[in-house]
Amino acid sequence: MTLTHIFSRTKRYTLLLLTLLPLYTLAQPREAKETDKNLLKAALKGWHVRLGAGLSMGGTSPLPLPAEIRKIESYKPTLCIALEGDVQKKFTDRWGMMVGVRFENKGMKTDATVKNYHMEAVNVDGSGTVVGAWTGRVKTEVNNTYLTFPILATYTLNSRWQIMAGPYVAWMMSGDFKGEAYDGYIRDQNPTGEKAEVTRATYDFSDDLRRFHWGVQAGAEFKAYKHLAVNLNLQWGLNGIFPSDFGSVTFALYPIYGTLGFSYLF
Repeated sequence: MTLTHIFSRTKRYTLLLLTLLPLYTLAQPREAKETDKNLLKAALKGWHVRLGAGLSMGGTSPLPLPAEIRKIESYKPTLCIALEGDVQKKFTDRWGMMVGVRFENKGMKTDATVKNYHMEAVNVDGSGTVVGAWTGRVKTEVNNTYLTFPILATYTLNSRWQIMAGPYVAWMMSGDFKGEAYDGYIRDQNPTGEKAEVTRATYDFSDDLRRFHWGVQAGAEFKAYKHLAVNLNLQWGLNGIFPSDFGSVTFALYPIYGTLGFSYLF
């Protein structure tokens, strides 16, 4: 291929690029306008789109607190972030429905004093697994990540306030449930078994966590500006984080968390 041919092709490609560039530039605002038109059409039909984020705080707890847990020595919430997208349909001036998808994590750290608390843990002195009724201190760390789908009924109180409530379903994408037992003793198998002093033993039940969760959610939203709302809601899990046949934890633990956040209203 001669230099003349290369120069000729380069010239043609350059002219083609200069011809298409203005068309591409003009197309960008047009696409944005089309998106705005679609959102406007949806809003006029009663559909409203929103994107939001928030911070959650709560715990994974038995209800009621079992007699084996004598005292909560400390509770530390972890950083729990929620990112959510929702669509809302208004059926009347007051009533509507909101469905969404939320990516969130729920976690905490606790330290408790227990007595005759069923425990299965690995002794750090290398003597193996200990199973039985534990009396002493127990530290627990929970950190679970969920993909959650709320389905809520909404009620508009006025131009600024609305309340909402309904069920949710969630899929646990990843989870950690681990901790340690320390400064105590264990009785073999049951409270009347042989007593053995244990300095420290660790446990990790992360692989035994339940994947599918469901519960209820309720909250309120304040429309601070035309496109910005502040919301507060409570999520209460109705099935435990472990399967019902899981024997290492003898009572159900329910995730109960509150979220304070904001939403951008399109």
